[in-house]
Amino acid sequence: MSLYPENTPQAGAPQESPAQKPQFTTIRELDPVKVQELQERIQEEQNLSLGIMTGLTAAVLGAILWGAISFFTNYQIAWMAIGVAFMVGWSVRQFGKGVDKIFGFIGAGLALLSCLLGNFFMLVAVIAQEAATPPLDVLFYILLNPSANLELFVAAFSPIDLLFYGFAIYYGYQYSFRRLTAEEQEGLYRTRTVAA
Repeated sequence: MSLYPENTPQAGAPQESPAQKPQFTTIRELDPVKVQELQERIQEEQNLSLGIMTGLTAAVLGAILWGAISFFTNYQIAWMAIGVAFMVGWSVRQFGKGVDKIFGFIGAGLALLSCLLGNFFMLVAVIAQEAATPPLDVLFYILLNPSANLELFVAAFSPIDLLFYGFAIYYGYQYSFRRLTAEEQEGLYRTRTVAA
């Protein structure tokens, strides 16, 4: 029976020094080639015209929804500007798939347009209710009398509107850019073994 525990070197037995055993470690780092390939693919997939078309559609639908809710609730809900901005930005991002700044500017501009249209439709709804007139009749009357538009907006303007317009512009800009998926982010890395 040995007096030495298992794997303990015996006296006089040759021992390996730590310098004789190379130590390795695995590191995870961004792969420049994969980053370049992803950037090129994203640039090719951008579609500004589709982003504009779908963003404009979302802006008009959001404005109509805003007007309809105002009509049925008899109340102007200013924070809907954020919801409308999200709809517009999501549409621009989803279909435009853009990363260039122009996509953010398009999203911000369309979000603001949607807010102005939403307020316009809300005014149409309010006037229609007070005059007991169909909303389409009021809409056509206002469209055929452009000078009435400015008067309506001035009469209905509230300083709080500027705050929500600002929110709409901000979120319309922020939501309009393509986001990398978790899979795309993970695919940018490589692992390699190096000497410690």
